[in-house]
Amino acid sequence: MAGSTAETAPEIIVSNRKARHEYHVLETWQAGVVLQGTEVKSLRAGQAYLQDAYARLDVGELWLYNLHISPYEAGNRFNHDPLRPRKLLLHRQQLRKLVGHVEQKGLTLVPLDIHFQRGIAKVTLALARGKKLHDKRDDLRRRDAEREIERGYKAV
Repeated sequence: MAGSTAETAPEIIVSNRKARHEYHVLETWQAGVVLQGTEVKSLRAGQAYLQDAYARLDVGELWLYNLHISPYEAGNRFNHDPLRPRKLLLHRQQLRKLVGHVEQKGLTLVPLDIHFQRGIAKVTLALARGKKLHDKRDDLRRRDAEREIERGYKAV
């Protein structure tokens, strides 16, 4: 049936797998991204690198830094700077809430993934606190133990 209102699952373009290893994720938000034309085409082709990216509040606006979107091959002179800061779009109330959280010691905004939702590029942002080395080791031990338990169930 044409024009159905069913929600479609977001099409994840690139994810930051290292973020969940390096940080405790406390809360997540979904933000729109202001992009230029060739950036959208590069994203649809999966040409993005998110590992070193972070978000920061500057003068009441939220900006995403160090997101690398490769220049579009057929973009010629219309291509963009791959590492330019990109503005993120959130509701005013969400921004106010973020200001209070980010000012706390040790909290940062980390992008978890970039995806398309109904044709619009979105970033999943996480309010996160950095993990200590012992926290990372505990997570690895827990994951290994869960994997061993799963293997035991499959053998039976």
